Amino acid sequence: MSNEKQVDPGRRGMLVATCAAGGVVGLATAGALVSTFQPSEKAKAAGAPVEVDIAGMQPGEMKTVEWRGKPVWILRRSPEMVESLKKTDALVADPASERAPDVLTPEYARKDNTRSIKPEYLVAVGICSHLGCSPSSKFAPGAQPNLPDDWAGGFLCPCHGSTFDLAGRVFKNKPAPDNLQVPRHMYLSDTRLVIGKDEKGEA
Repeated sequence: MSNEKQVDPGRRGMLVATCAAGGVVGLATAGALVSTFQPSEKAKAAGAPVEVDIAGMQPGEMKTVEWRGKPVWILRRSPEMVESLKKTDALVADPASERAPDVLTPEYARKDNTRSIKPEYLVAVGICSHLGCSPSSKFAPGAQPNLPDDWAGGFLCPCHGSTFDLAGRVFKNKPAPDNLQVPRHMYLSDTRLVIGKDEKGEA
């Protein structure tokens, strides 16, 4: 008769099952822990910054992204578009973006009439300050329906006819009370833009 102890097959099965269950629980716990480092959908909706690739955008081209559930326009302005802002300075209601600056226009976007960090790019929330409609792009200058004959290019809100120049500044005597909002933003590089956070860390 052998002196070696025989392992009970039932006990062996129980040990294997327990180890396997423990491994599954451990993996699930680790997965849950890792997921806590990812921004939740709720956090994104509340305003998590959005990174945008602007490589390859051509002058006159506009890209729309979503931030805080709102459309944000990135318009690459041509030199002619930037030059047109001098013409519209005298025609807009708030040329220096002095109304509600903390809400509508960060300090670094109030340095000149471009309302931007880089004159070449306009970054603005595409929602009219009147009733929340989304204006249409009307970049071509000149006479056209629902626009003045000396139109220099900009945006037209189809709801009640408010017009904005190529810096998102509302023209005088229009229903919209304020300029389009410029969200806080910064450039990571010449081709990467972050919306919803600036270099001071402010959102």
